[in-house]
Amino acid sequence: MARGLLLTFVAVLWTVLLVRLVGLRAFSKMNSFDFVATIATGSLIAQAGTRAQWDEYLQAMAAILGVFLVQWLPSKARQRSDRVGNLISNEPVLLMDRGKFLDAAMAETRVSRSNMLEKLRSAGVTDVAEVRAVVLETTGDISVIRGGEIDEKLMAGVRRI
Repeated sequence: MARGLLLTFVAVLWTVLLVRLVGLRAFSKMNSFDFVATIATGSLIAQAGTRAQWDEYLQAMAAILGVFLVQWLPSKARQRSDRVGNLISNEPVLLMDRGKFLDAAMAETRVSRSNMLEKLRSAGVTDVAEVRAVVLETTGDISVIRGGEIDEKLMAGVRRI
């Protein structure tokens, strides 16, 4: 039991060190790579703590490093090339425009009207007409924008279906 605690402790410290080197974005929800990396890292830390042989433990530690590299390399490539960014990243989608549900966009993104209404209620919307835009973000989150006119810079890159 003590061995498992010690191995897990060291694996967590290793992961914290990698986060410090890669940056806080390592566990963000910016895109699908980030989401998968977070889940994989947790699984690998758990595996590391249960390894009976040192070579298996080192393999789990190397796999954690591999997950960070698989996340970090596309991130750097996205920074250097819009083409790469478009290839590996989702783009936000407009689901509601000036109080009107965009049924085609909702169908393509598989967001139901009941999901939209839930998000509107949780955003404190009391009148659908006050909603200027609803956007399905690259992370899967739904953003609700209310109020006056929207600065077009805010909507840059949002796909309209």
